[in-house]
Parts: sequence; C-alpha cells; structure tokens
Amino acid sequence: MQSNNPAFSKMEKVIDAQRQTAPSADYLNQMYNTPPAAAPARERFLTIDDVVAKTATVLGVALVAGVATAWANATWLALPALIVGFVLSLIVIFKQSSNPGLILGYAVAEGVLLGAITDLFNNIYPGIGLQAIVGTAGVFAGMLVIYKTGAIRVTPKFTKMIIGAMIGILAVLAVNLLLGLFGVDTGIRSGGPLAIVVSLVIIVVAAFSFLLDFDAIDKAIKAGVPAKTAWYFSFGLMVTLVWLYLEILRLLSYFRD
Repeated sequence: MQSNNPAFSKMEKVIDAQRQTAPSADYLNQMYNTPPAAAPARERFLTIDDVVAKTATVLGVALVAGVATAWANATWLALPALIVGFVLSLIVIFKQSSNPGLILGYAVAEGVLLGAITDLFNNIYPGIGLQAIVGTAGVFAGMLVIYKTGAIRVTPKFTKMIIGAMIGILAVLAVNLLLGLFGVDTGIRSGGPLAIVVSLVIIVVAAFSFLLDFDAIDKAIKAGVPAKTAWYFSFGLMVTLVWLYLEILRLLSYFRD
C-alpha cells in the first residue's frame, strides 16, 4: 500500500531505487574481504613524564643562556631581555599557548635576564648567585614533597587565598614603585627589617603558588588533556621559579648587607 504522506511516498521511491541498484553478491563478498582503512592516530594524553621532560628542557635552556650572559658580563642585555620576556609571557598567558618556540624563547629571555642580574649581584656579594640557586631548588623540592604527601591540600579556599595574596603583593610593589619615582621611600625595599619581612612574605607566597601549579598539572593529567600542553605547564613552573629566585636573591643581599 502506498501512503498518502508525501514524505513517506518519497521514501518509498528511494527504497525502490535502492532495490533496483542493489549490489551483487560478488561485490559484497569483495567488500567484506577488503581490509579496513587505518584509523587516524589519536593524540597522546599528557603524563607526568611529559611535564618533567619539558620543564627540564626549559630550565636547561634558561640555565645555558644565564651562564653565557654572566660569563660574558653582558649586563647591558638585562633590559632588552626583560622586555622580550614580558611580551612573550603575555602572549603565552593570554593565548594559553603551548607553542614550544614561544616558551623556549621566553626561557632564553629569562635566562639572559637572570644571568645579567646575578652577575651584578655577584660583583657586590661574591657567591650569592649560587646560594640563591640552591635556595630556590630547596624550596621547590620541599613544596613538591608537601604536595605529594598531602600535608597541605589545595582546596578552593586555599587557592583563593594564594591568588588574593599574589594580587595584594603586586599592588603593594606597584605603589612602592610609583612612590619611588617621586622620591618617597616606603622602606619595603630598602634592606631594613621591614624589607626583610616583606621579602619573606613574598617568598612564602611564591612557594605556596607551586602547590597551585602542581594541582593544575595533576588535574590536567587526570582529565586526559593533550601531551603538548606539557609546554604550557613548564612555562608556568618557570614563571614561579623566576619570581622565587629573584626574591631569594634580594633577601640574601639584605642579610649580606
């Protein structure tokens, strides 16, 4: 029986046409014996080994650039490296880019900057650069142990506290810089007792921010994000390490004074 529904009547015509052009048994048998086409390879998921490898690469590039800058006494490169590193960091952060070229370029710029600054400090306080490196590595290792043992858990409240503290520190330093341009000394960067306390607070906040980095990496691995995002996480760890190193270097200079 034919249906009065136009849609169904068209469907019946299609079915009749399919019946008239139905493939033969030999053709079906040939299709059955043909091996299926290879499926496209699925992108590999992120692992902790990926993060470790990329972070080691980024830090290695920064270390080589820093040592070369300090060895050549190229302290004049500090300002250009600061500008280049700042621009690259903004691109990576706002685009959330995992481009290895951008991140390795940032590592080179930061390595040159740290090498120039360390060279300046070493000329005044011999050996202070090595002390700062050891201190930074110790803080990083200690926070990794704390995170792995669960001594401090990264809860939403803890995350808000650390982010709030970071914003507060940035605001205080910005105001201090602005007042310094007008010749006003607030004392938070002059090397006195207040400066030591402020520096210690900044180091503590920088150390705790490692916990946020570790937690973000852990969640990304569990979520099955692409392996290439390891570059972005290595960039995040590099940013925190640079911040921590510079503050430890400053604190050590206070004590050497």
